[in-house]
Amino acid sequence: MDFNAFELKARIGDFIGTNLSDNDIRDKFGLAETSDWNISDARKALRSVQNWEKIIQVYSYRPFDVRYVFYDDLVIGRARTNIMRHMLKGNNLALSIGRAGQVVGQGTWDLLFCSKYIEDCNLFYRGGTVNLPLYLYPSPGEMQFEKGRRPNINPEFIKGFAAKLDLVFVDEGKGDLIKTFGPEDIFNYAYAIFQSPNYRERYAEFLKIDFPRLPLASDKTLFKSLVGKGTVLVSLHLMESPLLNTPITKYPVDGAHEVEKAVYEEKLMRVNINKTEYFEGVPPEVWNFHIGGYQICDKWLKDRKGRKLSIDDINHYQKIIVALKETIRLMREIDETIEEHGGWPGAFE
Repeated sequence: MDFNAFELKARIGDFIGTNLSDNDIRDKFGLAETSDWNISDARKALRSVQNWEKIIQVYSYRPFDVRYVFYDDLVIGRARTNIMRHMLKGNNLALSIGRAGQVVGQGTWDLLFCSKYIEDCNLFYRGGTVNLPLYLYPSPGEMQFEKGRRPNINPEFIKGFAAKLDLVFVDEGKGDLIKTFGPEDIFNYAYAIFQSPNYRERYAEFLKIDFPRLPLASDKTLFKSLVGKGTVLVSLHLMESPLLNTPITKYPVDGAHEVEKAVYEEKLMRVNINKTEYFEGVPPEVWNFHIGGYQICDKWLKDRKGRKLSIDDINHYQKIIVALKETIRLMREIDETIEEHGGWPGAFE
C-alpha cells in the first residue's frame, strides 16, 4: 500500500526485480515470513504475472484517506476477494460499518462510513470494518443476472418496507420517491439514520455489543427527507459533493509543506503542521470530530508526518474540513426532521 500509484509501482518493481537479493528485500521493506508465505516464492510467482501494474487498485485506507494497494494474494493476506470483487467489478457503493462500538475506546458509537473502493480492514480504529456492497455481481461461471447485478438487500426486508411506505421497489438506482424507491434510496436512508446523534444515544447500550438495527420510517415524507440528507452525506464522505469546492479555511503561509506535528490552537482556530505553516479557520467541533474511533483532522495529518504535502493534499485537507462541518450540520438536521415527525420511536411506528 502507498500514497500514490507511482511510488507503489517502484516498490513492486524492486520486489520483482533481480537486482536485490531476498535478504535485501526483507531488510528494505521490513518483511516477515510466515508458515504460509515466504519472500522467495512470492517474488518468483510475481515475475510470471503479466501486466502486473493493472493489479494496483484504489483503496479506502482510512476515512477520507484514499490510497493505492497492490491487490494480489501473493503479497497481501486475507484479500477477501469474495466480497471485494463486487467493488472491483463495476460502479458500486459500500456501507462500511462496525460491530461492538466499545472496541474503539470512546463513548459515542461512530463506526460508520461509505466507500466506492475496496477497503482496509482497519478503516476504523482497532479494525473490524465490515464492507457491505450495495450491489452484487455474478461470480465467474455463475448465471448472469438479468441486469448484470442485483441489490444486496434481503427480499423480505424490501417487501416489508415497500408495504409500509406504499411504494414500489425498483432494483436499480433510485426511485422517484412518489411511487417508487430503489436500493440507493435505502442506502442513503440508512446512512442518515445511523448518523443521527439521538439514534446513537438512544441505542448506545445495544450498539456496544452488536450491529445497528434499522428502524423503518412510518411515512413517505419522513423517508424522502431522510433519503435526501443521507444522499448529501454520502456525497460528502465520498468527496464528490459540490459543497466541497467552497473552502472555509485558508493555508496562508508558503514553505516546505512538511508535516512535523499537528497542533491545534483553539483560540485561533488554527492547525499547525510545523513551526510556520498552518490551516486557519478550523472550528473546534470539526477538529474534535470522530469517525470510526479516529479524530479525523488529526489522524490524516499524523499519518503524513515527515511527508511534504502537495497542492492536491492541501486542497484535500481543506475539503475534509468542509465535509466534517457539513456532516455536523446534517446530523443535527436529521434529528430535527425526526422530531418533527414524532421523535423516537413515534416516527417509526
